[in-house]
Amino acid sequence: MRRSEARRSEVQRSEAQRSEAGRAEAGRSEARRSEARQGSGEGTGGAAGGGRTDAPAPNPRHGRRRRGRWPVRGRWGAAGAGLALCLLVVPASGAATDGADGDDGAGGWTSDTAARYWTAGRMAAAVPAGAGTGKSAAAPAARSTAAAPGFARHFDGVPSVGVLFSVDKDARAHHCTASVVRSPHRDLILTAGHCKPGARAAFVPQYRSGATAQPYGVWAVDRGFTDPERTDTGPGSDLDFAFATVKPDSEGRSLESVTGGNILARTPGYTTDVTVIGYPTVRNDPADQAIRCAMRTTRLTGQRQLRMECGGFYGGTSGSPWLSRFDERTKTGYVVGNIGGLNGGGPSGPDSHRTSYSPFYGSEVFRLYARAVAG
Repeated sequence: MRRSEARRSEVQRSEAQRSEAGRAEAGRSEARRSEARQGSGEGTGGAAGGGRTDAPAPNPRHGRRRRGRWPVRGRWGAAGAGLALCLLVVPASGAATDGADGDDGAGGWTSDTAARYWTAGRMAAAVPAGAGTGKSAAAPAARSTAAAPGFARHFDGVPSVGVLFSVDKDARAHHCTASVVRSPHRDLILTAGHCKPGARAAFVPQYRSGATAQPYGVWAVDRGFTDPERTDTGPGSDLDFAFATVKPDSEGRSLESVTGGNILARTPGYTTDVTVIGYPTVRNDPADQAIRCAMRTTRLTGQRQLRMECGGFYGGTSGSPWLSRFDERTKTGYVVGNIGGLNGGGPSGPDSHRTSYSPFYGSEVFRLYARAVAG
């Protein structure tokens, strides 16, 4: 009898131990599952320790992946198979968060949101695009706004030429010059390939410094196109031109229907008469106004590029159109070049503003234009 009771007692103890072991194992399994859920972002906390993660979810409007047509440098990226490459320049909503006026809202980056974001203060604070490339950013000595011999003169500007603004990853505003070119969809601008606008890119025709409302509006840049073979030096610098499409305004109007446009044309020769119009940044030229210079070009030795000797083309003038047969009545002409090329469009040194370069427009620029028109 005692042996039977002892066996029952032993069996009960064994069953109790197995039950306890099972509960412990179940607890460990549940703990592992909980940890796995936390590591994958599932569950309530989404972060170790049960707190909410501080990392924002990816924003699908924060710069689309580059496709096979143009760059903006970190944003106008090359594609493998195309003759030129394209990037949809969409504003990165997190690139600058210093005011609700810059909120893209549910509608994305439009010409309305561009006008709200690009206040007079932000425009004035913009620096020349492309650190280490492009026209010199060295500030000039104080001078009169009247033209001196061999120097560009200030004027009110023309509707088809303006300023291209954008924001880099550090929320710093950048500045190049761009111009409207005639196209079937009437939505195309031309600038230098090295300008490569970043987030919140916008074009402001006939820019007016300090104006609360720009005379021809602020236009959101949509997509850009550059040649993937472009470089800052060597033969690739002969391809320093780019196109970009812009979005309609709030009334549905196209850019060219408002400003008019210049006709894209082949460069007639290395020696040709041009009118060059550009916008130096206020840091480089305190007048913060358009400049123009009528000059006869020569060839830049060793390159398939034009050269112009005219002072005043400081930082911010990269992309300035070189206009042949400029019509003072219509304020348009035939665009046969743009400030760009070797070293971003000029020599280095304190007097670099006196000499500007331009790519020689041949079949390459028309192939890129065709890609931009086709979208």
